[in-house]
Amino acid sequence: MNGLQAVDNWEAYFHPSPPMLGLLNAIMSVGSMVAIPISPWLADWRGRRLAIIIGLFIMFVGVALQSAAQNIDTFIGARFLIGFGISLAHGAAPLLVTELAHMQHRAKITSLYNTTWYVGSIIAAWTTYGTFRIPSTWSWRIPSILQAAPASVMILSIWFVPESPRWLISRDRHEEALNILAAYHANGNRDDELVRFEFMEIKETLELELKAHKSTGISELWRTKGNRHRMFICIAAGLFSQWSGNSLVSYYMTLVLDMVGITDEDTQLVINGILNIWNMSVACGMAFGVDKFGRRKLFLTSTAGMLLMYVLQTVGTRYAITGNNTAAGNTVVAGIFLFYTFYNLAWSGLLVGYTVEILPFEIRARGMAVMFFFVNVALFFNNYVNPVAMDAINWRYYIVYVVWLAVELAVVYFFFIETRYTPLEEIAKYFDGDEAAITKVHLDKAVIDEKLGVAHIEKEAVAA
Repeated sequence: MNGLQAVDNWEAYFHPSPPMLGLLNAIMSVGSMVAIPISPWLADWRGRRLAIIIGLFIMFVGVALQSAAQNIDTFIGARFLIGFGISLAHGAAPLLVTELAHMQHRAKITSLYNTTWYVGSIIAAWTTYGTFRIPSTWSWRIPSILQAAPASVMILSIWFVPESPRWLISRDRHEEALNILAAYHANGNRDDELVRFEFMEIKETLELELKAHKSTGISELWRTKGNRHRMFICIAAGLFSQWSGNSLVSYYMTLVLDMVGITDEDTQLVINGILNIWNMSVACGMAFGVDKFGRRKLFLTSTAGMLLMYVLQTVGTRYAITGNNTAAGNTVVAGIFLFYTFYNLAWSGLLVGYTVEILPFEIRARGMAVMFFFVNVALFFNNYVNPVAMDAINWRYYIVYVVWLAVELAVVYFFFIETRYTPLEEIAKYFDGDEAAITKVHLDKAVIDEKLGVAHIEKEAVAA
């Protein structure tokens, strides 16, 4: 939508008012929220893979409708369906990634998962730059069609991806689970010590969770002190990922640049395209530093940096508008790039990477659904309110985000817990203490060190 707003033919075809523009951006979030109650149930009932497949097919229907839209109502309905499908797929995919990953690679892989959002964003940004000169509706229909590109890759690849071994064990399909762990963690060796350890730890932990939490209803999410802490983090992460001021640029780059005097269509599209490439570079790079720096330190640095950059952008925007100052406008553009540099230190990759790992298996799908629900609540609010607020109070709207970012920093400092170098089944001890459902399976420490190559990790942990 960011790129389409800068395409004159799209603007001339639909003539969206500020409230309608807000609805066009927000309706995807509505579709996602409607699907959220179904998403965890489907992922737990029939497995992670099937939920992803169903979500992808619904997205294809939405893309087809948007690409062929003849009026604004069809365009809105299509984006609702795209949001619905994304919610089903997005609700199951991070679970599958986390539950399949080798413990040595989990932090990197799960952090990289959410950063791939920028792949689609880059395709969208540069496609609109390449098509905006086409003197017909194809200037916006082609980018709409290409929304299906990432989903097409997924639908072709998902058949080669195994089911989650943790989900299989929870369904008493132990042989299948052991074969998958052996294939992906030990080159097919079912007798590998680490594979046997993982299998037994998962199996016994799931049994302990089931005994400790006989209730499997929604109330399990807040029944214990540890789960309430987890839910608070998930809700906060969902809101903060979109309420940090990033949505102003993610969805309304055109309005932001117009405000500071950069109105040329070509220039706006180039800035949008370069920004997305920069975002992906930073986010992917930091995904490889998650274990080195730690989750908590990255969250704190990221949020503090965003706060500082938003103060800079507020001052720059004010002088660009009131003083017709070109230098101030250029400062705002630089501030946008610096703001996203800090944002991508943590909130891009760790939004999923951190929240999915702090949730035990029994509530993982439902907990992630809660997190994604609040992501979409924040998106809906931002996308509907942002254009109206910017039109009404102009640069002063930035001050709201400055205050809110200070609140975010305090919440991260007091409530976000470090989890690095901890196996997935053992993270519960940080939240549940002595009540944690952690298995007592043991494996010789020398064997684990040999398999994981973690001798250097212990030294770094001690030094930290």
